[in-house]
Amino acid sequence: MTETETRSLEVPRGTVQYDVRGDLDAGGPHRVLVLAGYPMDATGFGTLASYFTDRPVVTYDPRPVGRSSGAPDDRPLAPEDHAGDLHRLIDALGVGPVDLFGSSGGAVNALALVARHPEQVATLVAHEPPLASVLPDRDPLLAACADIYGTYASAGMGPAMAKFIALVQHKGELPPTYADQPDPDPAAFELPTDDDGSRDDPMLGQSIRTIPQHEPDLGALGSASTRVVIAAGVESEGEMAARGAAALAERLGLELTVFPSHHGGFLGGEFGQRGDPDGFAGALRAALDG
Repeated sequence: MTETETRSLEVPRGTVQYDVRGDLDAGGPHRVLVLAGYPMDATGFGTLASYFTDRPVVTYDPRPVGRSSGAPDDRPLAPEDHAGDLHRLIDALGVGPVDLFGSSGGAVNALALVARHPEQVATLVAHEPPLASVLPDRDPLLAACADIYGTYASAGMGPAMAKFIALVQHKGELPPTYADQPDPDPAAFELPTDDDGSRDDPMLGQSIRTIPQHEPDLGALGSASTRVVIAAGVESEGEMAARGAAALAERLGLELTVFPSHHGGFLGGEFGQRGDPDGFAGALRAALDG
């Protein structure tokens, strides 16, 4: 079993906790692999990391998730903030350019990093970045995201999460009349119907306000020294995150890379969910090898 060392990194207005599997100083034929999620923390990458024991693997908890803490008082953390944290984390590793896998919001944050610091990343695999901003139905999508946040603020996690699940599972373009449909029943998703008063959910309170709205710097990404791979799960076709990946790949003049399984295809039981981690890891290895 690969030994894991937990480290702490001070960043502006906060602290980032990250884990290093393997020996950063050992050298070898493979670059260090950084796995980045958001709002998922490092615990979601346990299974995927186990497939890459031939190289050091670094995972981290993005602020303010899991063990990491700190955020501006007047706004949610934006992809640019998370890109700054990744920039400092990679610099702290002291290993030169890394390979970077970004999942969901982590893919958006990784794209923001590469746009600003391409010298730090040799290959980026951005899996299902949920970028409503690049889609033709961006207006109803962003309105739905704003409604989810408003529901969370007024009614709590259950009703807001029910709306989120309905949105991310929707296949195809969102119709302009999407907001007119009845609200989904939280109980149908086995979610609480009562409001417990908490407002600390990182997705419903933070990432829903910043990730879908992010405008990727297409010029910087297109001219970056980083080799960029945009990927989506075969089972996710038609869903917002997979559509965002496909639209971004098209704008960058890249072919979309199709991975096995779904949005969480790398999961091997984390959070009670399972994808196809064996197939997913193989696809990621192939994407990294080019």
